[in-house]
Amino acid sequence: MLLAGLTALFAVSAAGPGAAQPIDVFEVRDVAVDVTAETAAKARELALVEGRKLAFRRLLERLTLRIEHKGLPDLAAEEIAPYVNDFSVAEEKTSAVRYLARLNFRFKHEEIRGLLNDLGFSFAETVSKPVLVLAVFQDAGALILWDEPNPWRDAWAARPARQGLVPTLLPLGDLKDIAAIGAEQAMDGDLQRLNAISRRYGASDALVVFGVLRVEAAQSRRVLEVYFTRYGKQLREQTEVMSFSQQENETVNGLLARAVEELTFVVEDNWKRDNIMQFERSGVIATVVPIARLKDWLDVRARLAGVAVVRRAEMVLMSRSEVRVNLHFIGDRDQLALALEQSDLRLFEEGGQWKLGLFGAPPKGKS
Repeated sequence: MLLAGLTALFAVSAAGPGAAQPIDVFEVRDVAVDVTAETAAKARELALVEGRKLAFRRLLERLTLRIEHKGLPDLAAEEIAPYVNDFSVAEEKTSAVRYLARLNFRFKHEEIRGLLNDLGFSFAETVSKPVLVLAVFQDAGALILWDEPNPWRDAWAARPARQGLVPTLLPLGDLKDIAAIGAEQAMDGDLQRLNAISRRYGASDALVVFGVLRVEAAQSRRVLEVYFTRYGKQLREQTEVMSFSQQENETVNGLLARAVEELTFVVEDNWKRDNIMQFERSGVIATVVPIARLKDWLDVRARLAGVAVVRRAEMVLMSRSEVRVNLHFIGDRDQLALALEQSDLRLFEEGGQWKLGLFGAPPKGKS
């Protein structure tokens, strides 16, 4: 029988030894500033004000749907200050009148949530596990994934880095990738091969983006048609179609780059809609966490700390083989399961009970 005094250890907010720390969605990193003023000290002061405003805007855009970005509050630097938890400076350079740096800001969770709620904005906080992008291009009737040239894949590789809720990865295109999946198999949604190549890069889902260029003779311009599908464990597969017409004086590479930027926003918005924080809805689910040792529970508890929709994990009972926990959450059960999956936690029903465990963990009693 475990000592009763151990119970005090199991607050959800604490992290177990060696556990992976959750990503802080309220942290904005690598805000570049470059300011010139009459003195270096003044330039630094102005740069910190500018960086704070840029980081605040990026955070609000990260959490909210793009359709609402135009309506986001434009606060003065002194109005933003109460929402900042702390900041750090990297790559700092100064001259007599110039200040350059990259700034990292951490914002206060509850204060930001309160601001967006008070202003009536819908927002999401759950960060998706990485998504692997497979860019298939049709050229002269042939499907291209790994072969060169593939300007569609190049456009995805050249896109600017973003700190959104859906981190994306591009495969290397080496011999292992070529052996893992081909263009036709990606287009057919071969789940076995898609899952295999996703696992190679530590991604949970695969995003197949198929682009085909055609000529619109009447307008003497190119049109890019894109079909994209996200394949994953929890999300329902659904192919979406978008079309992009070449603008005046726009190159083909410019057209492809614009389409990539737009699709990135669409993928982000789709994820946010599935994970909107529904504060008006709440629930409690009684779960059993099978364990073989104390560390099993510590690992689960540490991951629960990073799940935005879990408001509280109330431990009811602990024995050598299981921990019984009441999960207090917002939203519905499907949203809870999806959010848990992003922290490598699996919620499933077995024998009339809801169980919670790590993905890939061996069944109880096995090693």
